Amino acid sequence: MARRGLRGIGWLAAALFLLVLAYAAAGMVGGAIPANAGWRAPPEGVRIAVSSNGVHTGLIVPVAAAGVDWRDLVRPEDIADPRYAALDSLEIGWGERTFYLETATWADAKPLTILSAAIGSRRTVMHVDHLRFPAASDDVRHITLRPEEYRRLAAFVRASFGQSAPGTRGWHRTGYFKNDAFYEANGTYSALYTCNTWTGDALKHAGVRVGAWTPFPATVLGWFR
Repeated sequence: MARRGLRGIGWLAAALFLLVLAYAAAGMVGGAIPANAGWRAPPEGVRIAVSSNGVHTGLIVPVAAAGVDWRDLVRPEDIADPRYAALDSLEIGWGERTFYLETATWADAKPLTILSAAIGSRRTVMHVDHLRFPAASDDVRHITLRPEEYRRLAAFVRASFGQSAPGTRGWHRTGYFKNDAFYEANGTYSALYTCNTWTGDALKHAGVRVGAWTPFPATVLGWFR
């Protein structure tokens, strides 16, 4: 009986390994298939960026540009030090609440938290940092959008913010540091729709060339230099 039990555990471990491997392979393939394949960046326009901390990706956008002003939604009093609200840009990301609140980096990741989020959760949040627009790097890729493309991107992002009641803002709280905050969000997080999928979908909605399915940071950043 003990031998059968060990054999069963071995088969289960092998099946889980193959499932993870298949998921990783599918994600890389989905991220390599282009959506909006004909898009090319204009020579001038609204400058945004895609950023990654190795776990979460986000969009860095100007506080106000092309008729879009975020200050009605993201307010100085929402962060621990309101002086940071005077900076010129916002980094906005979407994700599962517990995963986001407890996983600033991979070093903070807990298997149970990851598994719970992967199965599916409607407890989602927006994470917003107030910052200066950063230089391009391995973790930050600049993108130039036409004004109409930027407005489509902004509409997608705004629709992701949750509301407790019509015309009101939802739950929010200060974030990891003095310059960031978390807000209630719409949508369901799962292994099929991650924070990185959200970033890719926002860019697709704007009309930007990006992967058809972008579950990992590399499948988003890999499209931009």
